[in-house]
Amino acid sequence: MTFSPLNIALIGVLGLLGAGLYGLLITRNLIKIVVALQILVKAAILALVLAGSASGQINLGQSLAVTVIVADTVVAVVGLALAVQVRRRLGTLDVQALSTLRG
Repeated sequence: MTFSPLNIALIGVLGLLGAGLYGLLITRNLIKIVVALQILVKAAILALVLAGSASGQINLGQSLAVTVIVADTVVAVVGLALAVQVRRRLGTLDVQALSTLRG
């Protein structure tokens, strides 16, 4: 059985989705959660490029991927800044500790 490049990319998308979801489910550390979300976004970017390639509009898929990369970078920076501030104020990065916050 031979795999086409589209099938290989689809397997890559599914693998990244699985790894990202697994990372979100097993961790309670804020930084690890941000990394798991980054893995999920990389799967979405690969899926956008794959969809553009499959439909014959590769330029559209690539431009959407670049847009997602820019938005994702902003989200990652804000998430990591939030994690740094939580660590400074609470002394921990555990999500369970955040559930006790009030206000």
